[in-house]
Amino acid sequence: MPWIILLLSAVLEAVWATALDASAGFTILLPSLIFFAACALSMVGLSYAMNFIPISTAYAVWTGLGAVLTVAYAMLFGDEQPGLLKILFLAGIIGCVVGLKFVDSPPRELKQQQRPGQGRESSGGEASAAAPDNRK
Repeated sequence: MPWIILLLSAVLEAVWATALDASAGFTILLPSLIFFAACALSMVGLSYAMNFIPISTAYAVWTGLGAVLTVAYAMLFGDEQPGLLKILFLAGIIGCVVGLKFVDSPPRELKQQQRPGQGRESSGGEASAAAPDNRK
């Protein structure tokens, strides 16, 4: 399910990018409203997917697929000229996105939202000491 949400979020990224262009600097109401709605939903979906898919993979898939769909839309509706090399490179992005799915680590459970330095409750109900944070 996280992968489906991520793919739908990438579609919404292409929607908000296209709506942003059509809004003419937020001077046209309908595309501006579509931009804000699609952008918010796209971010929510990406955020959800990142709970299960590593950020590096999720973000690369989201941006890569969103970019390909945005260019494909622009080519389909005449805003961009298709060309053999452009289509080849877009196919390369799609190939890389598909490849990330297959080399990704196994799905993980929902990440626990714990702040650094917070201890976990022990079985006796007392907070245990947190491990020191050695990051620099």
